[in-house]
Amino acid sequence: MSCFGQSGTGSTSFVGILLIVAALVAVFVLLLIADSIMRVEAKSQGFEEKEEEFSLIPSLKSIFQKRKPDHLVGKPTHMLTEGHDIVLEGEPHQHLLHAEVATFAVQPSNFRGIFPIPKLHVAVGDDVMAGDPLFYDKSTEHIKYVAPVSGEVVEINRGAKRSIAEIVILADKEQRYAEIPSFDYEKAERSELVRFIQAHGAWPLLRQRPYDVVADEAETPRDIFISTFDSAPAAPDSAYIIQGRERDFQAGINVLARLTDGKVYLGAKADEAVPAVFADAQNAEVHYFGGSHPVGNVGTQIHHIKPIGRDGVVWTLGVQDVLTLGALFTQRRYDASRTVAITGPCVDDAGYVKTFIGARVGDLLKSNIKEGCDNVRLISGDVLSGQQKSAEEYLDFHDDQVTVLEEGDSYEMFGWLSPFSVKPSVSPMVPSSIFSDVALAPSTNTNGERRAFVVTGQYEKVMPMDILLQHLIKATMANDIERMEGLGILEIIEEDVALPEFVCTSKMPLQEILRDGLDYMREQD
Repeated sequence: MSCFGQSGTGSTSFVGILLIVAALVAVFVLLLIADSIMRVEAKSQGFEEKEEEFSLIPSLKSIFQKRKPDHLVGKPTHMLTEGHDIVLEGEPHQHLLHAEVATFAVQPSNFRGIFPIPKLHVAVGDDVMAGDPLFYDKSTEHIKYVAPVSGEVVEINRGAKRSIAEIVILADKEQRYAEIPSFDYEKAERSELVRFIQAHGAWPLLRQRPYDVVADEAETPRDIFISTFDSAPAAPDSAYIIQGRERDFQAGINVLARLTDGKVYLGAKADEAVPAVFADAQNAEVHYFGGSHPVGNVGTQIHHIKPIGRDGVVWTLGVQDVLTLGALFTQRRYDASRTVAITGPCVDDAGYVKTFIGARVGDLLKSNIKEGCDNVRLISGDVLSGQQKSAEEYLDFHDDQVTVLEEGDSYEMFGWLSPFSVKPSVSPMVPSSIFSDVALAPSTNTNGERRAFVVTGQYEKVMPMDILLQHLIKATMANDIERMEGLGILEIIEEDVALPEFVCTSKMPLQEILRDGLDYMREQD
């Protein structure tokens, strides 16, 4: 009997322990469910940057993460873990270079969304002042596309199907500006402000998402976004560029705040002290971002602040675009001046040039190509999303960087398999990948041709967005509109997939595929 008694007592104890464990597990599961619901609701209500404050269970990240710097305490901060920085030789030093640029061009193809053959205001031989109209889109005649400099119109070059490729101006030595009347943007109606901006050439600075087209005057943007830093390889430093023009920048922000029913958002760099002109900007909400490229892309910042959907459009601008907009009101002139970064491994002296929109690329680089770089590629923009140019061509409208690389058209023994291969890569198969902070001098060689489009998981490691990019690209190639929209195509443009294209094992032209998909969707809209 005693044996039976002992056995019964042991069984009861064991059952009791199981019940206690089961109760603890049930409580823990309930806590997890409640915690997840609170986080989702906080995110849906726009408190994504304070998500940890709405949690019942502290995460390991919150326990072991580094203390937030003093200048970020109490401020909306987004620390991104996905991404990759490509460190190139030839990052711009903060000094001005001398360059005499004689000719400038406005290229209608830079303005996505307008007809390829706009109506011209000028002819070869005409004299223009900076801010004088050059052409307009036939569907929106009151939006003027104006001259960035004063001088003589010396060429009107045409492209495919008689489209207008370039309107070239031989610039005056001393710039003359079209007179702009004073305008009180604080008291004027929004419609009056819109017409003023359109009439004096600043409207094309506004880029609309989805699709990355010239802003539609019929749509009031839900919000306006500006990234105050660029994380692309060897990108220009906005804090250096804006020095001395703080008044123009704030005026531009004030004007933008009048154009939206929502907010103007500034994306600032989290890992360093931010200039007061950005950090203390009035009529704007500043969000801080930390991490690797593409953390500086405005698309990445929109995704983490307030994603794009079918609930409306948003507008974006660059820092120097805001300066031009502000100068309409502070200086009463169309100031198309640009501080352009001259960068890349084949540049002898990397720095900055003071010039204007649409400068001739060859003039910007004269006598500044490194000895030994006999065959180079000139790029308007950065190495990931810029456009190849010849020395006789012109900087694109929205670009403020020129990059010079060696052409990769020579044979390389063993290619990327060579143990002496030194090139930027995220693959551990390439020896130089372990030295991610070392500045490299790659060529344009793609180290392989297009291959089978296989699932690798590479895109997710470098793209800090909740987008299944591989599935999206396949849906885009199939012109499956419903899946394209459901997978997030409306949130991104070419620069947002430039880094995934760089790491792609299949060598897929993701930017080209995405643009074809966006154009197709816009046609069907």
